Amino acid sequence: MELFINNHASKPIYEQISDQIKALIINGELKPGDAIPSIRSMAKSLHISVLTVQKAYDSLQTDGFIETTAGKGCFVSAQNQDFYLEEQQKKIEEHFSEAIEIARCSGIKLDKLTRLLTLLYEED
Repeated sequence: MELFINNHASKPIYEQISDQIKALIINGELKPGDAIPSIRSMAKSLHISVLTVQKAYDSLQTDGFIETTAGKGCFVSAQNQDFYLEEQQKKIEEHFSEAIEIARCSGIKLDKLTRLLTLLYEED
């Protein structure tokens, strides 16, 4: 498993780690029961503090993505990931609501807003 850390990003390193591991799980590259690197080996491979990796793993465990078994290591959780996707959808809906309110106050029509969303989504 290769993770990439950007030291110049505004997002903290532990969030970069947890976000990348979440993406690997959601995309099916990591399957339930798969082992993930130990905290020490991950810290060593990324040249970062063990505490930073611990914080990322704690976040992943809290969100239900990984399970830690004492003496055995960390594994991708068999727990259903629909919860995470639902949470992400809620965040998107909140942002859409804000954008819609701004558009309505500015007199921007739905078709223009839809074109803008499509353009931004397909940009990358």
